[in-house]
Amino acid sequence: DSTTNAETISSTTTEDTISSTAAAAEAFLATLSDEQREPVLYDFDDETKTTSWSNFPVTFVQRAGLNLPELTDEQKTAALEVLQALLSDEAYDTVSGIMGGDEYLHENSSTTEQSLGQYCIAFFGDPSDTSAFEVQFSGHHLGINATLDGATDAITFAPSHLGVQPAVYTDAFAFFDSLTVEQQATLTSGDVNMCAPGDTCDFTTGDGLTGADLTDEQKQLLLDLIANWSGMADEQTTADSRAKIKATLDDTVIAWSGETTYDMSTGGGISFSISGPDVYVAFQAQQGSAGADVEGVSTTGWGHVHTIYRDPTNDHANSVTQQAASGMGAPAGAPADGAAPGSTPSN
Repeated sequence: DSTTNAETISSTTTEDTISSTAAAAEAFLATLSDEQREPVLYDFDDETKTTSWSNFPVTFVQRAGLNLPELTDEQKTAALEVLQALLSDEAYDTVSGIMGGDEYLHENSSTTEQSLGQYCIAFFGDPSDTSAFEVQFSGHHLGINATLDGATDAITFAPSHLGVQPAVYTDAFAFFDSLTVEQQATLTSGDVNMCAPGDTCDFTTGDGLTGADLTDEQKQLLLDLIANWSGMADEQTTADSRAKIKATLDDTVIAWSGETTYDMSTGGGISFSISGPDVYVAFQAQQGSAGADVEGVSTTGWGHVHTIYRDPTNDHANSVTQQAASGMGAPAGAPADGAAPGSTPSN
């Protein structure tokens, strides 16, 4: 369900998105006191942006900015309007669904995690339609890092984390089902990898099915799948991102682990990775409910999903270098009760 009733009007050009997002950010900042503004605004090249997004709960990895539950209703609405200006209608619905899923778990599950439903908003650089700034919106199952640059008329969402529990997903199988038996065998024999938040990554591709192995129709389905992460803004930004990724798609490697038939009533879900010169996507169906069991609702395997989107050439628009995390922010290992499992997928 939508988390705000404010009317959404999607932009169609990158310039419009940058302008409307900057205006919404300024409107949000205007609702804050001087004391509240201080933790929201960072220098554009502050390395905090690389360590304050995570797929771990807010109580384990500190996020930058102000936490929405600490805001007034007016301020919360203004914060969410920044997301509405930034995202397409479809992407905003996805984000709202992720937030709604966390609220559902908090109210209905056996989880001991107290930070479900907490989301922090921060800006790196002054919001402007003439220079670069980054919007960071982060919680347990959501870590958006969107860099908007009015000087170059460009937007990137790399790196970002989208997750949800409980979850339903079908786009991956539209691509999988388009493959021949031989292609599927190559795909499932490949090396699924996870380049998680807090991991500097060498973006090794490993073995698997390559874009060069695909037909034109299969390539379009793969690009459609990637667009769930790379195409979260307006039509022009999405088209530009798609063209960049398509140009090196032949050198992109896709690997798959887990079920090969979409049937949420059985099995343990799937994991896949897409590793190329200009795109990295990792999708993991977590093997466990993370202590968030709901009677009659599937939240294990199929239903508990973490995903990562990164760009080997352009994370954070090259404004900073990703810093390695420590402790709970590390990319592997089992966190405490109530948190998500470690970030390394089972092959």
